[in-house]
Amino acid sequence: MKTVNTIPAKQAYELQQQPNTLLVDVRSHMEFLFIGHPVGAINIPWIDEPDWNINPNFSREIRQLILGGVSSVEHNHDIPIILICRSGKRSLEAGKQLIEDGFMQIFNVAEGFEGELDDKHQRSTLAGWRFDGLPWEQC
Repeated sequence: MKTVNTIPAKQAYELQQQPNTLLVDVRSHMEFLFIGHPVGAINIPWIDEPDWNINPNFSREIRQLILGGVSSVEHNHDIPIILICRSGKRSLEAGKQLIEDGFMQIFNVAEGFEGELDDKHQRSTLAGWRFDGLPWEQC
């Protein structure tokens, strides 16, 4: 049975550089825009405002993204898809759904974009995409 591959942020960045690899940020639209996101990431929320329910169309939206020309791979369930959220929890859940829906190469960024809270209840101080100094942008 296929499983979600959890990888460190630096490894995810290296994988992102390969052709036909998708980096999907599963955080809410507000988090994506105002907190920042990895350069090249596409935002498809797993859970979003206003009701904070799981997106029932998540897998379909991923398929649409692939079929819309982001990837030229013939067998679109085989392309590498990297998922990232704040700390790696939502993206892991979203990845499990993609595996269940037939996608084959799903990667979860272990520490997410900001990592876990430190002793002062702050993020981006222990681990994560930003902590590792990887390219990111903010709207």
